[in-house]
Amino acid sequence: MTEFLQHLVNGLSVGTIYALVALGYTMVYGVLKLINFAHGDVYMVGAFAGYYLSELVGVRPPWADPPPGAGEVFVKATIVTMGAMIICGLLGYVIERFAYRPLRHRARLTALITAIGVSFLLEFGFQLSPLVHTPIEFPPGPSPRVFPALLERVGYEWAGVSLSNYDIIGLLVALGLMLGLQFIVYRTRFGTAMRAVSFDSEVAGLMGIPVNRIISWTFILGSALAAAAAVISAVSRPRIEPLFGLMAGLKAFVAAVLGGIGSVPGAMVGGLVLGLAEEYVAGYTDSSYRDAIAFTVLILVLLIRPAGLFGRFTVEKV
Repeated sequence: MTEFLQHLVNGLSVGTIYALVALGYTMVYGVLKLINFAHGDVYMVGAFAGYYLSELVGVRPPWADPPPGAGEVFVKATIVTMGAMIICGLLGYVIERFAYRPLRHRARLTALITAIGVSFLLEFGFQLSPLVHTPIEFPPGPSPRVFPALLERVGYEWAGVSLSNYDIIGLLVALGLMLGLQFIVYRTRFGTAMRAVSFDSEVAGLMGIPVNRIISWTFILGSALAAAAAVISAVSRPRIEPLFGLMAGLKAFVAAVLGGIGSVPGAMVGGLVLGLAEEYVAGYTDSSYRDAIAFTVLILVLLIRPAGLFGRFTVEKV
């Protein structure tokens, strides 16, 4: 039983990351019917943005002499997280404005190929060696980086189950962000406008809704959530590299499909279910199956219920 509960804690910790990233996929698809394959790389940019901001604000590790106080830790961790979210939000806006908006009325395949191109641009652009040497080298080059410790790791044990303050804080922050997004989508005027654009953008425009602005803000919100997920993940798993977002992005896409792409609650549930499935398969069989289970789930969902757990089947006129 102890082993089962330990896997439950670990699975929820990973699943919340997938859920936050999957929200970006499902929001963009719900509004534009576009799979933004560059979203996983926005997640990677969020991790590097947090890394550079940590250097800029002078984050000191817990073992520094003298050690940082609780107030300093809270302020700097907040600056790093919020700064990464703002940077990725702006990146999401730039991607939508200059890569996707000019192709909005073209064939969907054109936009899909562009999304893959933007993904490669971010991945390999971040592998370029720095042009000049500065205290903070940018671009980072292909070498992995170690994300700084924003706060001291404290371990807890209850009924034989081990967890850390990283797991607790990450889970609470992720749940808070997901609930905040749920409130925005279903309880605000912006959310109503976003759902109207998702239903029919042309009619929404005729009703006075600023379609371009709504779509841009959708990209900004989704990208900001990906940045928050990246910082949460990088704090507990500190190795980051330019391909950091590749597998996480693919798994988050699977989570979005599992929950029903286009459904905000579905993305949350899909991420948690996928994280738990990975953890239990790796824990009770072989850890090498961890990555394979995500794509096995994708195949099963497409075969059994293509619309996902929370998706709806719709008839499309052609």
